Amino acid sequence: MGAPAITHFDTRAEFEAQWRACLATACERIDLFDPDFAVFPLGASEVDAALRTYLKGGGSLRLAMHSPAHIERHYPRFLRLLRDYSHAIACRATPRTLHGLTDSFCIVDDRHVLRRFHSGHMRGEAAFDIPEAVDLPGHRFEAIWAESQAVLQSGTTGL
Repeated sequence: MGAPAITHFDTRAEFEAQWRACLATACERIDLFDPDFAVFPLGASEVDAALRTYLKGGGSLRLAMHSPAHIERHYPRFLRLLRDYSHAIACRATPRTLHGLTDSFCIVDDRHVLRRFHSGHMRGEAAFDIPEAVDLPGHRFEAIWAESQAVLQSGTTGL
């Protein structure tokens, strides 16, 4: 990707551009946390194509969320992707005790991180090729993941 860089953003368009930049750098693992993924363009055709290429190449994807309702209602492409790549995608829902968490982040290959400081706002930052910027969100993601339960499984939801 080049030299380490931090980019600040405060609009949806800038956030989506940084999300696509993160996706383009992914090789091994993408970890995402968001209360509902309403602002992540998981239903966009170009995101679906990029994720399919990434997953076909052996990548893995983990999503942690408070509720899968938005994904179930608005992202049929993502549900098909989950069905097609169920071996490489895992989705978990947080328990009620964690529903006070309001930030949102994407960690790619333990090297890049995209963070919104509060899920109700678009303000945030993207850090590329700065592994130390991933430390705190990485630890938080693992703690969230450990407390969460599986959702959106093709075998249990009829996908």
